Amino acid sequence: MPVKLSSTGGGSVTLTTPSTASDFTVTFPANTGNVVTTGSSAVVTQAMLGTNVAGNGPAFSAYLSADQTITSSTFTKVQLNAELFDTNSNFDTATNYRFTPTVAGYYQINFIMSAFDSTSPTRCLSVLYKNGGAYTYGSDYSATAGIGTSVGSAVVYMNGSTDYLELYAYITATTAVISTVGSSSVYTNMSGALVRAA
Repeated sequence: MPVKLSSTGGGSVTLTTPSTASDFTVTFPANTGNVVTTGSSAVVTQAMLGTNVAGNGPAFSAYLSADQTITSSTFTKVQLNAELFDTNSNFDTATNYRFTPTVAGYYQINFIMSAFDSTSPTRCLSVLYKNGGAYTYGSDYSATAGIGTSVGSAVVYMNGSTDYLELYAYITATTAVISTVGSSSVYTNMSGALVRAA
């Protein structure tokens, strides 16, 4: 049987129970405020979401803004010193060139690294490091000369406090250069976003 609640302004709210033999109980919290509906414009924060919901967690895209010359045949950190975006200020572009998210969960990480050498054979390998050690390798590209590109992707669990990610490069060449090809963000970069909260 429907229950109709009338307001002093002339409107009303009708509560209708389902056609079933079961009993249902609706409990309102002992707080003042408004009931959120599908038409509400309230801001939903990460803390308000249920367990394992990504919501509005951190996302970033960092890149190398100028060519970086490194030692050949040596794993070297890529100095990702510029950003397209960093929603929670979790990527350090000034000192450590690393992503340290403050929300625990599982992150989708993508990376690409381009190398350049015009005269000698080049091996180009990108590596995603977690907490100072190799976590996953990108594609291993070899060419007789010119630009080589290594790409990779991984879902990584981060504890939201001390875990961090960095991009490393391994290039074999007479002059090993991590390339931006005209300071473009598309040739050497790393990006990521929270896909599931812990």
